[in-house]
Amino acid sequence: MNPRSEQQSSGSIPSINSESEAPSPQTTPSKLRRRWPLVAGLAAVAVAASGSIAFAEARKTVTLDVDGTVRTVTTFSGSVQGMLESQGVRLGERDVVAPGTDAKLADGDQVVVRYARQVTMSDGDAEKDVWVTVTDAGEALTTLAERGGDVALVASRSGDRASLPLRLNDDGPVAVVADGSTQVVEDHSDSVDSVLNRLEVELDKDDLVSVVPVATLVKDKTIDAKSAKSADEAGADIAVQVQRVETKKVTRELAVAFDSRTTKDSGRYEDEGKLVKSEGTKGVRTRVVVVRTIDGEVVDRKELSDKVTKKPVDRVVVVGTKARPVEKVAVEETSTKSSTPVPSGSVKEIGQQMAAARGWGGSEWTCLESLWERESGWNHLAANPSSGAYGIPQALPGSKMASAGSDWASNPATQIKWGLGYIADRYGTPCSAWGHSESVGWY
Repeated sequence: MNPRSEQQSSGSIPSINSESEAPSPQTTPSKLRRRWPLVAGLAAVAVAASGSIAFAEARKTVTLDVDGTVRTVTTFSGSVQGMLESQGVRLGERDVVAPGTDAKLADGDQVVVRYARQVTMSDGDAEKDVWVTVTDAGEALTTLAERGGDVALVASRSGDRASLPLRLNDDGPVAVVADGSTQVVEDHSDSVDSVLNRLEVELDKDDLVSVVPVATLVKDKTIDAKSAKSADEAGADIAVQVQRVETKKVTRELAVAFDSRTTKDSGRYEDEGKLVKSEGTKGVRTRVVVVRTIDGEVVDRKELSDKVTKKPVDRVVVVGTKARPVEKVAVEETSTKSSTPVPSGSVKEIGQQMAAARGWGGSEWTCLESLWERESGWNHLAANPSSGAYGIPQALPGSKMASAGSDWASNPATQIKWGLGYIADRYGTPCSAWGHSESVGWY
């Protein structure tokens, strides 16, 4: 750290504390433009913090420029170092003085002091800390740009404040680029924070603040042609750029497909077809990503988690493996009964008569009518190509109906006779058979 006082490090001239040497009453401090011919190449001048110079008795009047603050000083010192010490100007190892501290001092000389300050520069790819011996940000940008490429000065942040250890611009106004607009501030010697406060530009703790040449913003198309023209007409060649930074978590849910599987059931008849036990449910995969944006553009993504938060449920289909027993056909029945007499009337009328003979009238007939309407439409030639079921009752296989007569394939009465017997043996009544069909789709 430099041993100088906080007042000096801020760029103001220290008070003169020598009783024998005082500024001429005819002179007053003044600000000069930052570039003097005397200061050219100042950064290359090494500080001589020691050395012995013979004391000169002659009274001298010299101009002292400390970081752009200029005073006329009357001194009896014979060297630059002696004069600086008499004025309370303390130097650090990186500060520069022109002419050097061991130079002899003559009447009318100009002595320039530039304090070294550490700033953070960015070349667009990385940031690094460098030391500069200039008075303002504009000159620092010019000096650093000589290394090649576009550079910017990154302001340090503390809460809602932004700061640089340099004044902004001693030579002209400053543009402020924030939230899509460009404004020009005429009071160019202000600090970064005071300029933003004056324009009521509020900062969030994550926002980026930098000082950049206006030409860079034009090249990058950060500002439009109209804003660039306004800045140029006002004489603003550097800008304070505020970039809004937002970091947030983004949660996205994705569907996870379910699998399908088939299970076998030994208690279910194999001719009963497939039974869907579970329709299947999609799962959920939740992905959480941290997204960082600068002025609305995504600059970084980082995945926090990616996992299945809801497991999918398989679709399960059950098939039966149990063979349905074959009904035995009595020999005498098949041999003596080759056909069943066909009552008169339509197929449904025949069915109604034969059902009534079993005592199934009224609601039982209604259930029987609905059941076989669904199965075959009361068509004695109806055949199911996929299962092989046949006839009005859709017997599976159709040959089962041979127990009611050898003409089972063509005689509606034979089919109805067999179907009524099947319902009586298996369900008891047509309405019970109908209820089972309504529940599972078959009987």
